[in-house]
Amino acid sequence: MRMTKGVEWALHTLLNLDMIGGGPVSGGQLAEAHGLPGPYLVKQLQQLTKAGLLTSVPGPRGGFRLARSLSEITLLDVVEAIEGDARLFHCAEIRCCGRIGELSPPPEEPCPVKSAMRRAEEALRQALAAQSLMDIRAEIDRNPTIGQVVRAAFG
Repeated sequence: MRMTKGVEWALHTLLNLDMIGGGPVSGGQLAEAHGLPGPYLVKQLQQLTKAGLLTSVPGPRGGFRLARSLSEITLLDVVEAIEGDARLFHCAEIRCCGRIGELSPPPEEPCPVKSAMRRAEEALRQALAAQSLMDIRAEIDRNPTIGQVVRAAFG
């Protein structure tokens, strides 16, 4: 399983906004702080806004700011904002195809592969939902240099 870079960018952006006081900060400033392509990051910021994790502030001093505290934002919230909530595994019922399918009676129970993959996906979703961005912020705060660097980048 692989998540796009957008998830990483979104997580860092939300954490950066919190470390510098919540915003508003322009999409260009947020992109520049990590050397990211502005238009692509702005797309991620719009998805975070649509998901209710950021708010967009119009005007010359506008930009993006946190819509909720980090303690109210889970890793799952961010992943779903960027990646969507579609299932990771799609069972094509190949157990019913080909020679095996021809020789087998019609299945009466769900596909065991599908069931196992759904359990694994649910465990992942629960693990992501159990961690807030405040948990990550607490890790960051153990190294005060990180916060100083982030604040200086937006200085």
